[in-house]
Amino acid sequence: MKKITDSNLLNSIEELTNCFGAPGFEEDVLEIIKTKVNSKSIKTDSINNLYIGLDEVEDNKPIVAFDCHSDEVGFIVENINPNGSLTFLQLGGWYVGNIPAHAVLIKNRKGEFIKGIVTSKPPHFMTPEELQKLPKLNELTIDIGTSSYEETTQLYGIEVGNPVVPDVKFSYDEKIKVMRAKAFDNRLGCIAVIEVLNTLINKDLNINPVGIISSQEEMGLRGAEVAAKRVKPNFAIIFEGSPADDTFRDGNASHGALRKGLQFRTIDGGMISNLRVLNYARKIADEKNIPYQLIAREKGSTNGARYHISGSGIPTLVIGIPTRYIHTHYSYASLEDLKSAIKLALEIARNITKEEIESF
Repeated sequence: MKKITDSNLLNSIEELTNCFGAPGFEEDVLEIIKTKVNSKSIKTDSINNLYIGLDEVEDNKPIVAFDCHSDEVGFIVENINPNGSLTFLQLGGWYVGNIPAHAVLIKNRKGEFIKGIVTSKPPHFMTPEELQKLPKLNELTIDIGTSSYEETTQLYGIEVGNPVVPDVKFSYDEKIKVMRAKAFDNRLGCIAVIEVLNTLINKDLNINPVGIISSQEEMGLRGAEVAAKRVKPNFAIIFEGSPADDTFRDGNASHGALRKGLQFRTIDGGMISNLRVLNYARKIADEKNIPYQLIAREKGSTNGARYHISGSGIPTLVIGIPTRYIHTHYSYASLEDLKSAIKLALEIARNITKEEIESF
């Protein structure tokens, strides 16, 4: 098996997490991924899905899809005010308390990036009532430093509909092998798909591995719905930057801790896991000494929610990489957890058979 080096992984993670990829505006992410995959078959569709290896499938082998989503939570410009500030709508699920006083990047029609800050009224000007409550989303604006509509539009080319993402740069702590960045949800999944496909290329397998980099997951799993119908895989493995809970739950109450292995979802807001699939994955993980955690989530979902009910039903496994503070500007994730997720997917790909897939 190909050796995955930390330095190569980290370089790729840095490049992809620093990249701009709001829902519906994933092109920059896809262009980077195209340069990193060793496949002759790379296609996109009208919704910004990227398909890797789809034209290379052999008819007598089942298709196993390795899926992730390329988009990150962000915003979109809704209006430009007379004072030059921007009102905006959210792209993906945000808690309003995490939005004010943070730096953002706006991408204009020319592809230029303009820095801004989400406004926060100084407490000196707040009424006692304002000090006791969170602002509403429609009360927030983005300030790029201008003072008029004309400056914002003419000097910086900002228009209604321009996408916005957090302005955050990747960093890595070698002492604890923990990374900090934006967009771990789900550029970590993108890295996993790239590494899995590149390792499996030209290998003698019982399956057809197909990579799917899907779009607009944060807006209702839209890309995955299209991809599942187009590819029609026999089995789907979904990689996800999955919310960690170890900073607000202690001991055995925490099921999604950093540096304790990948996550298997038993249930979330969109899917109840197929027990036969889950037991198979756990068996492989146990045999190969791959650490994992079992989680049950009331809310949230992954692309698995679309795959497992597509067509006549697709057996689906969700492999999560625990990530602290997803859907905010800054997240933490463990390099070792990511490597565990990649290793498990590779072991499944190298060992699974058509008969085992049919047994699911």
